[in-house]
Amino acid sequence: MTDDREAFTARAEPLRRELLAHCYRMLGSPDEAEDAVQETYLRAWRAYPRFEERASMRVWLYRIATNASLDALDNRARRPLPSGLGAPADDPHAPPGPADLDVPWLRPIPDALVTPESADPAVVAAARASLRLALVAGLQYLPPRQRAVLILREVLGFPAAEVAEMLGLSVAGVKSLLQRARARLDEVAPSEDDADLAEPASAAEHLLLEQYIAAFERSDIEILERALRADASLELLPSRTWFAGKATCVPYLRTVLGAPGDWRLTPTRRNGQPAASVSYRGVPFGVAVLTITTTGIRRIVAFGFPELATPP
Repeated sequence: MTDDREAFTARAEPLRRELLAHCYRMLGSPDEAEDAVQETYLRAWRAYPRFEERASMRVWLYRIATNASLDALDNRARRPLPSGLGAPADDPHAPPGPADLDVPWLRPIPDALVTPESADPAVVAAARASLRLALVAGLQYLPPRQRAVLILREVLGFPAAEVAEMLGLSVAGVKSLLQRARARLDEVAPSEDDADLAEPASAAEHLLLEQYIAAFERSDIEILERALRADASLELLPSRTWFAGKATCVPYLRTVLGAPGDWRLTPTRRNGQPAASVSYRGVPFGVAVLTITTTGIRRIVAFGFPELATPP
């Protein structure tokens, strides 16, 4: 038994980070993803004596993780962002709507939990791109099996035959679900031109994140105004309020900047994107995740959940 456990651990444990990323794409919640990974390893350990090596360990674990995630999605509503629930607010001087904690909001995931332990920059970049908030938010619109097929085929690159085996489908069924998933994702996913995104760890990304942090810590709206693009958007969880366009984002931000020193922000990364852990007057506030392009900040998603301000 001890030898089996050691063999299982040696083969399965190196895949934990990528399995967590996979379950997160499926579920939209780091906590639920961690639960699904734990369930995956429990199921896999129980079944390991019957593992016949007909597929690789990686394929076998992805099959178990996908089905654990599908089980978790039974009768559960999708995890949205405010922009997925209604039109943008048109009055930046009105207070945002009340917190709506009945909504199972999409939650960001720290890069530290899911970034591959790889020396290949291309592998790390691809993993980060597959976790961007816009993509994960779009995936939540898909029915669970469509979501699974699209992730397994388009994000992870598994062959259709392997996906069919994982999900108990025919190859034709996988192709049909993938076609429908692509069409639906095109309808609902926020448009992000990858060619316009700033490279991770680039000078442009560092500069704009520093400007964002400086603007809040110094209570300087002019810095923010220069950093934002004309088409910038701002989402304010856990309320349903969001703003589209610099013309409404800037006046709203002016109302919340407060006095110099009220806000303290610490650089971090979530979902492969630059972010800042935030406290207000010494009290944890949450985390802001930025979409940064070569021409400015295009999107700010402010997750006002205090527990997110603590590093993982």
